Amino acid sequence: MRSRAAILFCFVFLALALRSGLSETPKSDVPLLYTVARAYSPLAWMRGGERFPQGAAIFLRDAERGRALIPGFAASADASVSFDGKTILFAGKRGRLDRWQIWEIPAQSGDARQVTQCDDDCVRPLPVPPDRVVFAQKTAGRFVLKIASLSASNEKPQQLTFIPGNSLPLDVLRDGRVLFEAAYPLGEGATSELYTVYTDGSGIESYRCDHGDSRYAGKQVSSGDIVFAHEGGLARFTSALAHEVAISAPAGAYAGDVIETPAGEWLVSWHSGTQKNFELRKWEPGAPALQPVVAETGGNVVQPVLVVARPTPNSHPSGLHNWSYANVLCLNAYRSPQRFEKGSIATVRFYGRGPSGTPQVLGTAPVEKDGSFYVRVTGNQPLKIELLDESGNTVKKEAGWFWLRGGEQRICVGCHAGPAAAPENAVPEVFLRSTVPADMTAVNQRSSPGGH
Repeated sequence: MRSRAAILFCFVFLALALRSGLSETPKSDVPLLYTVARAYSPLAWMRGGERFPQGAAIFLRDAERGRALIPGFAASADASVSFDGKTILFAGKRGRLDRWQIWEIPAQSGDARQVTQCDDDCVRPLPVPPDRVVFAQKTAGRFVLKIASLSASNEKPQQLTFIPGNSLPLDVLRDGRVLFEAAYPLGEGATSELYTVYTDGSGIESYRCDHGDSRYAGKQVSSGDIVFAHEGGLARFTSALAHEVAISAPAGAYAGDVIETPAGEWLVSWHSGTQKNFELRKWEPGAPALQPVVAETGGNVVQPVLVVARPTPNSHPSGLHNWSYANVLCLNAYRSPQRFEKGSIATVRFYGRGPSGTPQVLGTAPVEKDGSFYVRVTGNQPLKIELLDESGNTVKKEAGWFWLRGGEQRICVGCHAGPAAAPENAVPEVFLRSTVPADMTAVNQRSSPGGH
């Protein structure tokens, strides 16, 4: 068994080896953070695994050559910068056998302050205005999104995702929503997809509905587009289209987490395919080639972050009521990428997740001729929907899970209708029958249904 001194020596040696192998181009005026790792598995989070199985270290490149940001730590990764550019959040391990925790450190100089006290790993922190942080915490073997105060240490973190699978935060969008990645179908699939959720855990939705190969490591650039890694290269979501758009970038593999410089260039982690280690390269969109920025012999350079102030996203007050249940109104179940014969949908069945993980029927409710239904379910639990015909046969069953926060009032245009769909200007027929939702909670709530 190696002594503590020997273990410490190994980490010092690793840091020196990573530092000595760096090859960099001339510096810019904006300080740059990046993570260096011997091994990098960008989709390991999907099975609750370690993205940096052989450790990692954050480096800072400023007017001088790159240097370790937190040299006293056994491991560090997932750097993000506050919107005023004054502080840095990161995931770190002070000791080799420690769990990943969330830390905060001044961008100029100062000591690191521990933000979380997680029983298991806490990773991928992102600042949320005005003074909060969203991150992924491993709970019962899976990564769950949580949000916490940066100043009130006695405040319990709030859970944002409620699916069986893993979730990892990627960015806080300008409209205030959290962009995150999770399996598709949501919570159970084998490919990664991009989703959004509000900072109170409500309003979960897929960013786009043209599902296919894995999409991961997305970031929002100055145009408002979401740029992400795609199998075979880079792609983007634009506000004008309901499907992804391929980016004509130089051939190779991309790790995502694309960062845009003040000059409009992109910093990307890339390798040629024959060379398996990611390098940090600079690319002007449309240019035929990538320009070297940082490379490390035998290691990967990923997660670029500029230490600079940037626009603060919108901040939304929560609209959640103090209820244990949630109400969901579907305006038209026939609005879907799949074509349904008019009158083919008679009822809707909701499922929860039983103790063994199998779907458990919560109840059924009628679907009106215009496709509308109104249902109450217990909040903060995985849910599935199944559409049935008059004989009780399945018309369509949801493959993955979703959730409604306790106190949420959700209105859906249709079933998997997509974010581009707009509602008809008509009163849904279910409200002509009753304004009280069909109750599928385990115990009837005696309080008034309420509503906005």
